[in-house]
Formats: sequence, structure tokens, C-alpha cells
Amino acid sequence: MSKTYADARVIADAILRDCGSRLVVGLPLGLGKANHIANALCERAAADSAIRLTIFTALTLEKPAPKSDLEGRFIGPVIERLFGGYPDLDYARWLHAGTLPSNIEVAEFFFLAGKWLHHGYAQQHYIAANYTHAVAGMLTRGLNVVLQLVAKRVVDGEVRYSLSCNTDTTLDLLKARAEGKIDFKLIGQVNSELPFMPGPGDLPASEFYAILDSAETDFPLFAPPSEPVGDAKYAIGLHAATLIEDGGTLQIGIGQVGDALAQGLIVRDRHNAEFRAALDHLAPGEPARACAPFAEGLNGLSEMFFEAFLGLIEAGIVRREVDGAWLHAAFFLGPKSFYRALREMPRDRLGRIQMMPVSFTNELYGDEDAKRRGRVKARFVNNAMMVTLLGDVISDGLSNGQMVSGVGGQYNFVAQAFALEDARSILTLEATRHNGRRLESNIRWSYDHTTIPRHLRDIVVTEYGIADLRGKSDAEVIAAMLCVADSRFQDDLMRQAKAAGKLPEAFEIPPAHRANTPARIAHALAPLRDKGLLPEFPFGTDFTETEQRLIPALQKLQQASANPAALLSLLWRGVSATGTDDAECLTRIGLAAPATMRERVYRWLLRGALRP
Repeated sequence: MSKTYADARVIADAILRDCGSRLVVGLPLGLGKANHIANALCERAAADSAIRLTIFTALTLEKPAPKSDLEGRFIGPVIERLFGGYPDLDYARWLHAGTLPSNIEVAEFFFLAGKWLHHGYAQQHYIAANYTHAVAGMLTRGLNVVLQLVAKRVVDGEVRYSLSCNTDTTLDLLKARAEGKIDFKLIGQVNSELPFMPGPGDLPASEFYAILDSAETDFPLFAPPSEPVGDAKYAIGLHAATLIEDGGTLQIGIGQVGDALAQGLIVRDRHNAEFRAALDHLAPGEPARACAPFAEGLNGLSEMFFEAFLGLIEAGIVRREVDGAWLHAAFFLGPKSFYRALREMPRDRLGRIQMMPVSFTNELYGDEDAKRRGRVKARFVNNAMMVTLLGDVISDGLSNGQMVSGVGGQYNFVAQAFALEDARSILTLEATRHNGRRLESNIRWSYDHTTIPRHLRDIVVTEYGIADLRGKSDAEVIAAMLCVADSRFQDDLMRQAKAAGKLPEAFEIPPAHRANTPARIAHALAPLRDKGLLPEFPFGTDFTETEQRLIPALQKLQQASANPAALLSLLWRGVSATGTDDAECLTRIGLAAPATMRERVYRWLLRGALRP
């Protein structure tokens, strides 16, 4: 039976006493980290150089940090409201400050996107691994401690603990421990906001070495607010929604495209005529695809469970049962409303959401026949940063070796798409991005880093359409990719392909795909926007109404900051603006009564950016 403690430092001392001074500690990906116990171990190691502490983890969550004065004025109150009570992780703070003690090692296999770019230590200690291979990495490193945030419940007088948000690697580690492959101590930290999830992560106290359970160490869960969904992502989501077959299986990756896809599926199901009409304008020349409402519904199978899946469950779209569940997932993360909805969900309904090991969601191995029966017409939808004309996909790193995030489960799902009958991998990306003043294409001729090699190319979706690449020749693939590229880059991309001898000299991009511009996308989506079917926050938001109005204005200002002419234009619009309709925005950002010239300029710029 586990021992219950009220002080994380006492648990740290017990761990050192029973495990020795060489500690290899596994912290779950994302939300499930036992922050107070991790910090207590870091404190002990920092004070005693004889202790060797290795932390193996992924997706270290940190409060947002403003990059400018104006951004700080906006995000400061948001940070306090949403993250104020979240305890910072000492190892992350020390890494940023360059003060990590030499006897502490931190290795991650997945970064919070872009957080550790150009950070020497983090980049050098990054571990390249599929999500499903993270457990093997822990086994080879001699893991002897796992620290996990848990939910608590008393059932018929028996205390039970739920792994809740992170069954992913912990259940696989417990299986390895039961098979005698490893010996480690599982330590839980109780959190009152964490929903108690039924299923294989519902564990007796006997599975734990120790439990930290104290009001002093309870804390509000990390709750990143939903981000607004713009036209490009909605266009991607609507295109992808036509690839999802009724009665099938759905996986969605991290990001706003997931929200856009889920909302696109809801529009397809509930507002089918409007959905079809929008596609006629959005995808001229595209072949007919699945556009009917859902008669059978979908089953969810996803390493990540997030708010969009709840929206699909509530809309009655994710309702097809597999082993009694509507959804199987391996970890979750979301805004406060998401955690609250799970805590308050009726028990029988919550039981239809099963949190599983990542080896279950991301692999076919183990009970393969049953998995194949459940994963019919599977569609695995994940995000990419860039794709080459030949179908190589770049999702995790840059050509100079710097890691932006990690491969996570993307390769696993691409592999499943080829291993399962009637399954497809759908990789999504916006066709362009801004790099300072320069607009760049995310579709490249070539790139010096690859996440998914071109021999696994399948379906690529941009805001401009769908490129079906499976089984196609190189020339056919290049032609399909050119049709979903931004028209401002099509000619140069086509020239490079022809110069390499991979495209016939006589090839021309079809006229229907020669108007791939943001203006066309905005025009195609306008009817759905006007009817309120594509809201900026399709599944709600923790931002206030005033903050929701400020977000696009600040984004507009950020884009203009790289272009002096655009910045001057905003400034002039702000100086000449009349009326008081932006008074609440100015008050919220602390510019209602500017005291300095800099604040006056900020006020003018913001007023200009708030103009439609």
C-alpha cells in the first residue's frame, strides 16, 4: 500500500533513501507532470552534487512570455487569470537562465513548438523518437522513478487514483514492470481539477509507492486558451472534412486545424447545403468527395484528446462504438472549460471515452485483429510545416538540425494508414508563411530535413485543395502539389521541377488552380462566416469579448511591424480615427490615458489596427 504525504520534500527524501543517488525520472508528456515533487527532487540535487538526476520527459508546459511591451499589456492579465497558480518547473526555469546544475540532465523527445529553438542545451539533449518508442528509451536509460499527476476517488471505502490526462506512456511502463522488464517507483500527486477518467488508468493505491495529497500542493491545471481559427485553417478543415467517411475512424493532431476540421464536420452534418455550396467556390475543379451528413457516425482514435473531440461527441458525430467507447485516446490537454466538462460529465457518458496507452492508439501491434476490426476507414489527420513537391514532409525540425517540436505520433499514424485497409494519412499545412517582411511558400522544391519520407506520401491538404499522392509517379505528384500551392509561388516551383527533369516541359498548371490566393479563400468562406457557421472560436474560449476583438488587431499590428509602409498606414488610420467604439479595448490594454509619447504611438497604432 502506498504512503500518503503532505510535503513533496519528504517524498523526495524517501525516493533518495530507497532508490539511491542515481535517479532517472520519467515525467509524463504535457499536463500530467507532478510539478511539486519534480521541483523537490531538483532542489535536493541542486544542493547535493553527489546526486545524479536525469529527467526524461516531453512537452514541458510553461506560462506564455510576452515578447514586447504591447504584447505584455495584453497577455499579462491573461497569464494571471489562466496560469496564475500554476507552479513553474524549476528545471525549465534553470534551462532558460543557463543555471541548470551539472548533475542534473534534462532530455525531451517532444518540444513545445518553437520554445527551445536555438537553445544549445535543449537542442543537444533532444531525443529523436516516435511517441511509441519513448518507453524503450526510458528502459534503456534505467528509469527508476515516475512522477505523475493523478485524480483521486474513494469507491466503497477504497481509495483509487486515475492517471487521467496521461495514460500514454505510464500504462506501457506499468505493463513492462509487471512483466519484470523494469523496476520503478510510481509516485502520484493528487490534483482536484483533474477529471477522474475510468478505464485502464483507474488504479488501486497499491500500484503507487507514494502519493502527495495536500491542499498546499493542489494547483490549477495548465489551461492554454483556444486560438482563433482564420480563413486558411478553416479552408484546410473544410477540404479535409470531405475526406472523412461515414462509419469510419478519426484521428486529429494538435493545433487549430483540428478545431477547423471538427467544425467543418459539424457544418457538413448539420448545414449540408451550405457546406456543399462553400466547397463549390473553395475547390473549383476538384473531384466529388464525401459530403453527406453522418448516418453511422465516427469513432475517435487519437493520441491527443482535446476540446474539438468533445464538440464532435456533443454534436453526435463521434458516436460509433468500438469496444463500448466512442473515443480512445492517450493524453489530453485543453482550456479550463474542457477539464470542467470532463469533471461534470455523467459517469455513463464519460465511460465512452477511454484513456489508453500510446501503444494502443498509435500502433497496430498487440491484439492486431481487434484493432483492425475497429479501425475501419481510418483517417489520420496531422499537421506539417512544409512539404516538398515530391511529397517529403517536414513537421518537426529545420534544415540546420534545430528541432521545433518532435515527430510525436505522426510517423506512427502515417505507417498505420498504409498498414490498414482503406485508411489514409492526411497531412495539412498552410501554403505560405511570413518570415519577417518576406512571404515564403511552405511548399518547397526540396528541403534538407525530412520527417515523413516521400515513399510514404499519401494525401496533402492546403487551403487551396487536396493533393492525393498515393501511388502516383513523381511527375503526377509534382503536378498535384503545384495545384495546391499559392499562385504567387507556382511559377518558380514549376520552373525548378522542370529544371530538374522531373516535370515535362510542356506541363502547365490548370487554369482552375491559377487563382490560389487568400482573397479567393476569403470570398469562398464569406457566406459561411456571415451565417456564423465558422466562428473564430468554434468550441468556446477563455478570452473575454474585448480580448477576442483585440487578438486580430494585435496580429495585424505584429504583421505590419516588419513593413514600415504598413506600420505608417496603421498609424495614420489610428490618428484619423473618430468615435469611441474602441474605448474598452484601449482600457483593457492600458492605453485609455497614454502618459508618454510611446504610449500615444501605441494607442494610434492599435486604433488603426482595430479598424475593419
